[in-house]
Amino acid sequence: MCGLVGIFDTTGRRPVDRDLLSAMNDSLAHRGPDGDDLHLEEGIGLGHRRLSIIDLAGGSQPMFNEDGTVAVIYNGEIYNFQELAQELRERGHRFHSVCDTEVIVHAWEEWGADCVQRFRGMFAFALWDGNSETLFLARDRLGIKPLYYAALPDGRLIFGSEMKALLCDPVLEREFDIQGIEEYFAFGYVPDPRTIYRSVHKLPPAHTLVWQRGKPQPAPQRYWEICFQADNRMKEADACVELRERMSEAVKIRLMADVPLGAFLSGGVDSSSVVSMMAEHSSGPVNTCSIGFDVPDFDEAIYAEQVAKHLNTDHRSRQVAADSFDLIEDMSKFYDEPFADSSAMPTYQVCRLARESVTVALSGDGGDEAFAGYRRYRWHHYEEMVRGTLPGPLRQPVFSLLGRIYPKMDWAPRSFRAKTTFQALARESVEGYFHSVSILSDALRQRLYSPRMQRELQGYHARSVLEDTLKDAPVEHHLDRVQYADMKTYLPGDILTKVDRASMATSLEVRVPLLDHKLLEWAATLPPAFRLRAREGKYLLKKAMEERLPHDILYREKMGFSIPLATWFRGPLREVVRRRLLNGALDQVGLFDMGFIERLLDEHATGISDHSVPIWALLMFESFLSNVHLAAVASRVPARATGT
Repeated sequence: MCGLVGIFDTTGRRPVDRDLLSAMNDSLAHRGPDGDDLHLEEGIGLGHRRLSIIDLAGGSQPMFNEDGTVAVIYNGEIYNFQELAQELRERGHRFHSVCDTEVIVHAWEEWGADCVQRFRGMFAFALWDGNSETLFLARDRLGIKPLYYAALPDGRLIFGSEMKALLCDPVLEREFDIQGIEEYFAFGYVPDPRTIYRSVHKLPPAHTLVWQRGKPQPAPQRYWEICFQADNRMKEADACVELRERMSEAVKIRLMADVPLGAFLSGGVDSSSVVSMMAEHSSGPVNTCSIGFDVPDFDEAIYAEQVAKHLNTDHRSRQVAADSFDLIEDMSKFYDEPFADSSAMPTYQVCRLARESVTVALSGDGGDEAFAGYRRYRWHHYEEMVRGTLPGPLRQPVFSLLGRIYPKMDWAPRSFRAKTTFQALARESVEGYFHSVSILSDALRQRLYSPRMQRELQGYHARSVLEDTLKDAPVEHHLDRVQYADMKTYLPGDILTKVDRASMATSLEVRVPLLDHKLLEWAATLPPAFRLRAREGKYLLKKAMEERLPHDILYREKMGFSIPLATWFRGPLREVVRRRLLNGALDQVGLFDMGFIERLLDEHATGISDHSVPIWALLMFESFLSNVHLAAVASRVPARATGT
């Protein structure tokens, strides 16, 4: 895995600041500790940090075509590069390496922007074509690899694998995107293409950006879509066989590496299935690793050990303290913008453990989105069935009334917590799903924001993200809709961002076979009942793996990969958190009602309510302010006029 940076003069051929380009490249040293290089010519500068995985001797970047007029910097793996290289040789192209990077150069020469249609894998790359003075940026279909960019007032475009590289440029504006803050406190991350700063954008998954010098700023263009269309002729037994074959092939092509390779093993269905397929294609035991916690309710290590023994893997496990609070400072520096998924901490810890013995690790990420594994899909399915039986004019007033009068009982078993269910049933479908994925409710966010923040929002609501995503979604069933929504928002914005930054912080490459786009395209043809049946999510995946994995592993209750926030914030971290939130950087930005934050802390500490999620979101925002934003603002200088 690697890191890339670049500076492009979109208006002319002004010299590129070599020192700035070098600083941008050095900021990504963790993504590529094995080598670095810069390439500069009139009006364009490219930088690359390399983590050597394939063709250790000949894969240095930037990489060029035969006459040096086309250059590429690239982060990722193209798993079908050997077949593409052979096809390109037959068309007259000459190769000087045996790595996948060079395929991108020649594929661009042969097919232009359509080259991305032929790539199977994970990638983010920037390609410069000196003949047409064109910069081509591309990101893989699911958003496994990141790419940030910003068009500056002086006519330059800067880009990089992480936002920290862009923040090296003192001209870059550091003004908050207020709508991005609203989205952060709704989702726990800032969804693509927005970032926390108005001036910076993420290139969305499955998009390219083609910018020709001297031309107006282009809009990103989509090159791939996931379409849900059920094949109702499919037989369950046949589907199980085909799923195993497709998963096996997706895993097999991800085993290519010239460095040690292993896998994460949590003991859940997804990672266990991936390791099972790896064992099928490996001549010796698969290297696996997992971490356990010193809090039993959050510890899955026993299940990982059970699967490791069943599959005869070379397993390494380590118990870590659940209160590794010191990692919070590092987390904000890894992510560059507020990121409230607390599982980022154990993800980083398992990546650090894996890196002690391997350079590449396969993970089971994506299985929940592909095969409907989240519990919220089940609840949404039930709610949609009720919505379908009662017309809105009747359903909304009835359930709104029940939601108001029914007592709130967060402490009770879920079957008795009907208030939330009644409130959900009173909403329309998209609004209902938005509330199921929100980390802070509408009411809580409104009370959290200061009057200034509310004014600057001008009525904007984070629900718009899902509304825009689902407006023309190529789906047939309500289960398709929420899976599609998650693939476009939660998967790239949360899951894949979490894994990329945590793994790259340790210089570890993570591959995700369950997000192979050909596998996903097939999975989208599964009838809804093959994905979710009664209370069983991932129904077909579990049935397909019954002959390979223990029954109690496949059908145990889903735990997730989380940490005991509520206990932390009432225990040893109580005073630390209180001091950080009330006496730290939050008050300085004027966006929050500090009195309400104090009330949240008091109610949580006394046990009146569990406010661990909003407290964590605030803590991560404060950490971003203290460790990233304030330093970024201090380094800002006024922009130069265009053309200087």
